[in-house]
Amino acid sequence: MQSHLKTMKMKSNCFNYLFIVLTMLLTLSISCSNGGNKNESNDKTNNVKKQVSQKDIKKIGVVTNPLTGRTWMDRNLGASRVATNSTDAEAFGDLYQWGRATDGHQKRNSPTTTTQCSTDNPGHGDFITFVDPFSVSDWRSPQNDDLWQGVNGTNNPCPKGFRIPTEEEWKQEIATWGSKNSEGAFASPLKLPLGGYRIPTDGKLDVVGTVGIYWSSSVGESDSRRLFIVHHSARTGPDNRMRGLSVRCIKD
Repeated sequence: MQSHLKTMKMKSNCFNYLFIVLTMLLTLSISCSNGGNKNESNDKTNNVKKQVSQKDIKKIGVVTNPLTGRTWMDRNLGASRVATNSTDAEAFGDLYQWGRATDGHQKRNSPTTTTQCSTDNPGHGDFITFVDPFSVSDWRSPQNDDLWQGVNGTNNPCPKGFRIPTEEEWKQEIATWGSKNSEGAFASPLKLPLGGYRIPTDGKLDVVGTVGIYWSSSVGESDSRRLFIVHHSARTGPDNRMRGLSVRCIKD
């Protein structure tokens, strides 16, 4: 009798042990299954975020001047938003040297170098300054007048289908402004802010919030043409190509 009870007890212990092992395995299986679903869900979420991010990057806001019929980007290159006022820092954007591509030099805090370049692309993101103020004011030597000409310009920094405006196109815009000054520039469909510029001798920022200077694709003998905006006037004129100025792209 005792032997029979002992056998029964051993069987009961084995059954309990087997039940515990099976329970643990089942729990582990469920846990791994849930973890896999969670990772799969996270992957899908991340993919959606990536898709949205890429879509936002490619999205280009535009505005059209009904009087000229021309369509422009609604903000400066490098700006995070459309200007809310003339001194909106988030709308200032980048400052390009005439003819250069978007290589990093256009950032307002990019490093500087005094070494001129002999090719269309320097191969670095430094803002090129000059030491001799009496030399040709260009980051490239010899000069190349064709770097920003049209959508197929060698270094056209604008999004696909856009280009740097000509001096004449800037003049046509100015002619439609209620007042030919910074107030009229902001009141226009383009809402042009006063982002200042980078000095060609040392790369420092100057007149930020009080002057707006925008490149055109037009060139002179050794300089390039730009739009100059201050509180009392807005006009086009010459500027040296080493200066860092704002860029607003126009649809081709």
